[in-house]
Amino acid sequence: MANQVQVAITPASVVEVAQETPDTFTLLFDLHDGRSTKDFKPGQFNMLYLPGIGEVPISIASSHSERRLMHTVRSVGTVTTLLAKLKPGAKLGIRGPFGKTWPVKEAFGKQLVVIAGGLGLPPLRPVILDATAKPESFDGVKILYGARTPSDLIFQPEFPTWKKAKGCEFLVTVDRGDPKWKGRVGVVTTLFPVAGIKPSQAIAFVCGPELMIKFVIQDLIKMGVSKEKIFVSMERNMKCGVGTCGHCQLGPNFICKDGPVFAYPRIERFFPRSGV
Repeated sequence: MANQVQVAITPASVVEVAQETPDTFTLLFDLHDGRSTKDFKPGQFNMLYLPGIGEVPISIASSHSERRLMHTVRSVGTVTTLLAKLKPGAKLGIRGPFGKTWPVKEAFGKQLVVIAGGLGLPPLRPVILDATAKPESFDGVKILYGARTPSDLIFQPEFPTWKKAKGCEFLVTVDRGDPKWKGRVGVVTTLFPVAGIKPSQAIAFVCGPELMIKFVIQDLIKMGVSKEKIFVSMERNMKCGVGTCGHCQLGPNFICKDGPVFAYPRIERFFPRSGV
């Protein structure tokens, strides 16, 4: 069941709603078809469906070790604006999971470097939870997270746990601070020199805005990290989830079906504005 693509819409109920930032919120769901979080893998996404309104692709933010399916959403359009208004007990539909996963097993024995920018953190949260729960599986875990401002940081209640995890280093930066911010200021790549990345041992999982991904990849390669050890999660205007509508095509690839997680060499030729 875990490897089957669920094309049919599954009814689900909202159990909890958490406001992460002024425009970003997290929904926890109960599914009505008997599936659990074990049926949804890190890096995959679901289509969240509101009857009579439409559906949107949202990355899975929950780990298989958690009880309920979790999605973190930014309110930017008609469907997401209405999703933001849902209360516990509300019903909606879920179609999925879709897409390729983060190659976590390939990272065993290597230094796992997780790099997230802005809303790129939710797709990596399942990887972070698994890595911090079993850090002995890796030759160190580095978690580097950047956001525009302190008010744009999501999952802040989880930061202390990630910081204290054995064998893990969690670093945060913001592009612009405020009078209350006492942490680092700068883009996420400014964390590289202080993160203790070992290029020959590193395998990097990267998610965030495409311009941020561009510079992250560029700097990782300059440091000596192999292109083959850099994996990115891409976003496009996905509509169907199964590679038939063509909205998310990137070269010969369909983000929804062939991604959203790609080894960088596979999409290097078609990566927008990469210059890498």
